[in-house]
Amino acid sequence: MAAEEQDLEARHDAAGTPIFQRIKDFLVAQIAAGHWKEGDVIPSEQALVKQFGVSRMTVNRAVRELTAEAVLTRRQGSGTFVAPQKVQATLLEIRSIADEIRARGHTHRSTLQRLEQGPAQELLAKGFELPAAHLLFHSIIVHYENGVPIQVEDRWVNPQVAPDYMAQDFTRVTPSEYLLATAPLQAATYSLEALAAPRDIADMLAMEARQPCLVLRRRTRSAGKVASLVTMWHPGHRYQFAGSVATGAHA
Repeated sequence: MAAEEQDLEARHDAAGTPIFQRIKDFLVAQIAAGHWKEGDVIPSEQALVKQFGVSRMTVNRAVRELTAEAVLTRRQGSGTFVAPQKVQATLLEIRSIADEIRARGHTHRSTLQRLEQGPAQELLAKGFELPAAHLLFHSIIVHYENGVPIQVEDRWVNPQVAPDYMAQDFTRVTPSEYLLATAPLQAATYSLEALAAPRDIADMLAMEARQPCLVLRRRTRSAGKVASLVTMWHPGHRYQFAGSVATGAHA
């Protein structure tokens, strides 16, 4: 890429936002507002060039990144379309732990251990696809079933997706309930492993340190952005994951 083309692509608006990001935000906002629905064709790159007064390369970067993020899909010779907005191939349903507990006829309560905001360290910022030191929200919550602790939820949240996160009462609403209502789920990836509980986690789960935990890590996306990174610790002797998958079904 020539230096002049790189300069054009990296231009910022008066607020300091890269021009290609402003185009991405515009396209995502049109989809979120329902102006373009799943399967609709979006304006051509040439039309976006005229609308924003930028180079073709800048528009192409915005469209290319949204295609990589599964917000848009390109069809050779036909144009660029709004992609299906659904969770991709998860085996676990995305739902609030409070709903799971109530579905069993049991009582849920939670205690807030930490609620803070601060700059993201480099590795965490990379997970959110944000620049280092970008502001993030952070919460740690212990969930109880009939008075017994069954989950420590350690969650980081993107303020661009959930700006009012810090104002919530997480003894009344779970982060999952709030995020599912505020930032409609677009996609999720997860991993599950068995790990020995460190001392702080063991104390919150009322178990001995180094006892095994089932640890679920999940990253969710909404409106083309990474919305949340969460690590959920469950005591191995008090918790199990179960579910079923039907052909053609999705979470």
